[in-house]
Amino acid sequence: MALQSMTGFSRREGTVGRYRWVWELRAVNGKGLDVRLRLPTGYEHLETALKGLAGERLTRGNIQAGLTVTVAENRLEAVVNRETLAAVLALRRELGDLVDQSPLSMDQLFAIRGLVEFREAEEDETMRTARDEALVAGFGDALTGLVAMREAEGRALYAVLSGHVDQIEALGTLIERDPSRTPEEIARKLEAQVSALLEASSALDRDRLHQEAALLATRADTREEIDRLKAHVAAARDLLARGGPVGRKLDFMAQEFNRESNTICSKSNSAAVTAAGIELKVVIDQFREQVQNLE
Repeated sequence: MALQSMTGFSRREGTVGRYRWVWELRAVNGKGLDVRLRLPTGYEHLETALKGLAGERLTRGNIQAGLTVTVAENRLEAVVNRETLAAVLALRRELGDLVDQSPLSMDQLFAIRGLVEFREAEEDETMRTARDEALVAGFGDALTGLVAMREAEGRALYAVLSGHVDQIEALGTLIERDPSRTPEEIARKLEAQVSALLEASSALDRDRLHQEAALLATRADTREEIDRLKAHVAAARDLLARGGPVGRKLDFMAQEFNRESNTICSKSNSAAVTAAGIELKVVIDQFREQVQNLE
């Protein structure tokens, strides 16, 4: 599966019968999947189907989906208020010869307030079903466009993140090969410090100093941190190659990278290792910032 970013835009439009519709989808970063629909009045019944479709295609991101529907052709129908008509005719009969009993003309009927109303003709069930199916299908097409844009950004993020992982590996190798972190060099420095302390004060216990030096040498050894750093690099590359919704896992991996870099810096006994450790932290921060954009 390809990597996807969580940002993107898509627009689809079409017609069905006398209706013209437009879908616009926008996606930004989010901890989970949050689909917010803006539907015209009368189309709320589509919400469940639309959210289900989005859930099949996406796993993370805040999605704003707006639908616009316009009617290309108005169809009016005349509706006669039967109760009003019956009342008018009953009144004519009641008045009898007092009024003209000739048939009422259309002009006379239209002149009677509330007798005839013109309104938008209602669609039959077949047309409503076809319209709703077209709108849901259009939303699916818009989702396809959104996913395509997110995958294109995902490919760009893959290149950036892979470069960061390469930098992390290179800095780890630089630290590993630094002469200052070898057990022999650590022991030499500690021995020199112990000798300096003994020369400064004869009251110090030589054996106790050597015990403390051995403990410090153990704490200064960064082999475990470098080994874990190598393992995290391999795991991060595996996740990037696997693709799919791996953003959260890579975010956790960034935390692990950061933990090892902090320990390496705290154990450093040379300026070169400290400098490499600081650079390592910078790259890890850049890695984590980019990971926040992944699904």
